[in-house]
Amino acid sequence: MPMKATGTATGYAEIDRFDDGVGWIAHPEEAMQRASHAVATDDGDVWVVDPVDAEGVDDLFAEFGDVRGVVVLMDRHGRDAAAVAQRHDVPIYVPSFVDPGIDARTQPVTDRLPDTDFEVVRTVDWPGWDEAALFDGETLVVGDAVGTASYFTTGDERVGVHPMLRVKPPKALEGLRPERILVGHGEGVMRDATSALEHALDGARRRAPKAWLDAVRSMV
Repeated sequence: MPMKATGTATGYAEIDRFDDGVGWIAHPEEAMQRASHAVATDDGDVWVVDPVDAEGVDDLFAEFGDVRGVVVLMDRHGRDAAAVAQRHDVPIYVPSFVDPGIDARTQPVTDRLPDTDFEVVRTVDWPGWDEAALFDGETLVVGDAVGTASYFTTGDERVGVHPMLRVKPPKALEGLRPERILVGHGEGVMRDATSALEHALDGARRRAPKAWLDAVRSMV
C-alpha cells in the first residue's frame, strides 16, 4: 500500500454523500486516504474542496449544480485544484492567510465563501502550517486538523486530531456543533458528529502517546 499515489486516478471511491454534497477518495489504495468534497448551496452553486482529480469525477458532483469555485483549505492541499478549476473555468478560493503554493491565480477569502453560509474558521496558525475549515452551522469541512484515516485515530475515536496537533488541539473547533464532518483524510463522520468531535478534542492530549504509536504502526 503506497503512502501517497501519483498521477490522475482512473477511478475513485465515493464517500460522504448527503443532501447537499458528496465526497470521493481518488486513490483508495493509498495510506494517506486523501479525501475531496463537493458541497452545494441552495442556489445550485457547487464548491469543490481540496480536490484530488480522478477520471469521471465531474459526473459525481454535476448532479448538485454548476461548479462556482474550487477551495483550498491549507498550504499543503493545493493537490489538483488548478486542473479542476481550469476545467470548469472558475476561480480558486483560498483563505487570505494560506499560501497553497500552486501555479494558478487564486482569490483570497476572509470571513466566508462568497454568497454562502460557510464561515472561514482559522484552525492552525503555525510556522509552515496555515489551515482553515469551513462551517455553515451544519457541515464542517476540515483539511488536516482532524481526520479519520488510520494514523489520525486511536482507541474508540471516530475522528481524531492530527498527530502533530494532539498536544495542543485547535481551539477554533471547540464549541462547534456540526451535524457532519468532512475531512481531508478518510471518510467523514456523518452521524453524531458533535459528540465525535468533542471526544476527539477533549482526549487528544491524554491519548497522544497511544495515537503516536498507532500512527507509526499504520505507516509501517
